[in-house]
Amino acid sequence: MSRPNILILMVDQLNGTLFPDGPADWLHTPNLTRLAARSVRFANTYTASPLCAPGRAGFMSGQLPSRNGVYDNAAEFRSDIPTFAHHLRRAGYRTCLSGKMHFVGPDQLHGYEQRLTTDIYPADFGWTPDYRKPGERIDWWYHNLGSVTGAGVAEITNQLEYDDDVAYQTCSWLYDACRGADERPWCVTASFTHPHDPYVARRKYWDLYEDCEHLSPAVPAIPYDNLDPHSQRLFDANDWRNFEISDEDISRSRRAYFANVSYLDDKVGQILQVLEDTRQEAIVIFVSDHGDMLGEKGLWFKMSFYEGSSRVPLMISAAGLEAGRVDQPVSTLDVCPTLCDLAGVDMSDVMPWTDGESLVPVAGGGVRQGPVKVEYAAEGSYTPLVSLRKGRWKLNLCQLDPDQLFDLEADPLELSNLAVVPEHQQTLAEMKAVAAQLWDLDKFDADVRASQARRWVVYEALRQGGYFPWDYQPLRDASERYMRNHMDLNVLEESKRFPRGE
Repeated sequence: MSRPNILILMVDQLNGTLFPDGPADWLHTPNLTRLAARSVRFANTYTASPLCAPGRAGFMSGQLPSRNGVYDNAAEFRSDIPTFAHHLRRAGYRTCLSGKMHFVGPDQLHGYEQRLTTDIYPADFGWTPDYRKPGERIDWWYHNLGSVTGAGVAEITNQLEYDDDVAYQTCSWLYDACRGADERPWCVTASFTHPHDPYVARRKYWDLYEDCEHLSPAVPAIPYDNLDPHSQRLFDANDWRNFEISDEDISRSRRAYFANVSYLDDKVGQILQVLEDTRQEAIVIFVSDHGDMLGEKGLWFKMSFYEGSSRVPLMISAAGLEAGRVDQPVSTLDVCPTLCDLAGVDMSDVMPWTDGESLVPVAGGGVRQGPVKVEYAAEGSYTPLVSLRKGRWKLNLCQLDPDQLFDLEADPLELSNLAVVPEHQQTLAEMKAVAAQLWDLDKFDADVRASQARRWVVYEALRQGGYFPWDYQPLRDASERYMRNHMDLNVLEESKRFPRGE
């Protein structure tokens, strides 16, 4: 059978509340707006876990952290866990990754046949949290609020350098694909690190938001003593006491963040233009790994179950899927089975051990069968937290904290915890009964602690003596590029031209 090409456009830390039905109309995103117009737009999509590595492992495998073991940004993604890249490659696809996926461990491909760039983050166990030391802050890799106080303009940064290369390598690969040397269908993932902090943007994008009306959070900072316990832990993890955050810092951070969304829009436009120019058709998916609180309630970055952190954009443009908005809650865990469904690839061998569901029926008006599940077990936590979204309700549970229950239809800003309201006790009991069927929090905690302890031993051992890093080294064989003496010049010039004869 003829299988469709697939282009996955992944971004980092993009707040899903900014994509209520495609990008908000005040964002300067012409390319994403055009993509949205031809896509199914899932307005209430949640990450598997609001942190980079666990969120991405969930997106690729369709498994929650409690199942795949990727609890935090230094947990190994095991090689025996199939990803959508494995499923598609098994069915005859070329699979290629350009950019970030935050794989930890010696396997830096996870089903991708080709990887065009290295990752932007380390591949070893050095960022492992330690539940044995609650409250410990590891300064050299924990977030701090310097990203907020340092917000502003720059023409080149570590992250801009990286994402410029991600876009360039993706476009080059697509140009090569159009020339027909490999007739297999392809799946290419272009994965960017923006708009992840630091909140620094190029001037041309910064200037787009000079008069933006959205530079202040809808909910100002809540005093530390009035925050829920997990938010207090996140404040502490972000070293808040050593920073004075002004209103100007907040507006500049948000302005740079919005500017970087526009920067990404340009990169998306470049890639989609190459597809159009080279007459290649593809399913296009746009998604983020998690969101960013952007100062709401005084919280920044991710790691929270609040909407700004846990909700992400998801848009799918595919033949046979009618463009439109879907409001029912879905998950990034659903991307893997959805891709396989769209490509006609069988996942039945592993579906019993998968937490996601295909969204093809949902896009056609069907109902997602189970509730949406989210987990968090990394820095800023002392034991795992879990979240359940079912209909209008969101339940957050942690063995150390009071329960949280929100009615997201009546209270989209999550200001009223209904778990303490007498008339909502039946709803709370029903939601907790569902959660009890899904999670054993004692086992989850024990598994995380065992993983952390093992990794601390291994990391410290491997740092002694000779050190061989796991960071991916892109391979480019210069003897097979451009013109070499084992090539026929006439054949080369003709085969490398697209279109031919025009």
